[in-house]
Amino acid sequence: MTQPLAGRTSGAFPTQQGSSANLADILERVLDKGIVIAGDIQINLLDIELLTIKLRLLVASVDKAKEMGIDWWEHDPSLSSRAPARPDAALAEENALLRAQLAELREAVGLPAAPDTADQKAASAERQDRQ
Repeated sequence: MTQPLAGRTSGAFPTQQGSSANLADILERVLDKGIVIAGDIQINLLDIELLTIKLRLLVASVDKAKEMGIDWWEHDPSLSSRAPARPDAALAEENALLRAQLAELREAVGLPAAPDTADQKAASAERQDRQ
């Protein structure tokens, strides 16, 4: 005859304590070694590719990721307080250059100038002086 499930303690039905220990061991091994999961999703309609999504997932500990040369979270100002923030002066200069280029493009196409043209003209003059 067969043994009732309550009496079994080996093999296919591990106890609660052994199961969590095995899960912890597996998790520790995955984080220590790292694991890569890759996959592609394609959506086609009548042999015409409409959408392709490429998924790449790396699961590893921070130490293992650093060993592999992956440390982007340390340099992203939105994720790390130690990451260097972009200086306001550089941002303002880039903004002025973009406004000047936009004004030139509007002029070349024949569109009317944007309402705030004083700043754009000053930035354009500054850019021309640099050249």
